[in-house]
Amino acid sequence: MNYGNIKECDIADGPGVRVSLFVSGCRHHCKGCFNAKTWDFAFGKPYTKETEDTIIRLLSPDYIQGLTLLGGEPFEPENQRELVKLLRRVRKELPEKDIWSYSGYIFDVDMVKGGRAYTEVTDEMLSYLDVLVDGPFIEEQRDITLKFRGSRNQRVIQLEGGRDAGRLYDS
Repeated sequence: MNYGNIKECDIADGPGVRVSLFVSGCRHHCKGCFNAKTWDFAFGKPYTKETEDTIIRLLSPDYIQGLTLLGGEPFEPENQRELVKLLRRVRKELPEKDIWSYSGYIFDVDMVKGGRAYTEVTDEMLSYLDVLVDGPFIEEQRDITLKFRGSRNQRVIQLEGGRDAGRLYDS
């Protein structure tokens, strides 16, 4: 897996001050995407153990509320298999931090058994998330007044408590 960027103090992609990891690789190719350069799976730098250690270190200060995954597409199967290890480690070492992820895939369609983004680690990955922002960016539904999302079709889903929680986040 490659990544395009790590933002150390992000205030746009979830509540509070966050560390955000922008992974590489996305098959959605949404018209008007703000980060189209990350569509290429080879974009950026290789994600390594050192990268993961850096993210854990950046998450450690008390003023950091949590981690956000975006991209690219965190739920591309290739990315899930690497990211689940990071999320497992964050939950173990920094359980007080919240975890958000953005995805162009749809939670109750693509991330279920038989869905386009479902892998052997999808359920585990979702179990570590507090909030999932799902759905592709649709330029015709772009709305800059929305909190934590770019187009009206996207949902902010609170997952704390597992897949069955699946309730819309009051943003």
